[in-house]
Amino acid sequence: MNYVFAQPDRVMVGVRGEVGSRLFLLQAREGKRLVIVKCEKAQLAALALWLSQVVAELGRPGHLPEDLSLEPEYEVDFVAGEIAVALDEEDKSIEVTFESLEEENDDTLVLTLSREWAGGLAIAIARLVEAGRPPCPLCGGPLDPKGHDCPRTNGHRPPIR
Repeated sequence: MNYVFAQPDRVMVGVRGEVGSRLFLLQAREGKRLVIVKCEKAQLAALALWLSQVVAELGRPGHLPEDLSLEPEYEVDFVAGEIAVALDEEDKSIEVTFESLEEENDDTLVLTLSREWAGGLAIAIARLVEAGRPPCPLCGGPLDPKGHDCPRTNGHRPPIR
């Protein structure tokens, strides 16, 4: 199914679960329609970086949306595979397309975001990513409170915490 939100009322991002096993969700609402996409942390981090760069190029946005928290409902419509981003310089809008990871499922979500929504979304995603486990200073992998088998130490000493 193709979901096209030319003027979404809200775009929300959030997580469910504990640090280390979090489920990253993106919700988009336009009127009564709500679409929920499960994403990987790395996908959202890359999207946030790209959105922040584009917003900087387009010029300072107006007032950013403040509440991008998830709505209580979170039955996932599909899992994100590829995420494509396009810029409409004339309208100063950003189109983000999420395609389903599953081959038998051809779901897509197309969001047209204003500079304000794109900027707010980039900030909200960055906050979510930073709230996770800190990276190992040696390998960059996430430090787990229960221990971390750092490949750079070859198992001979505990990682630096």
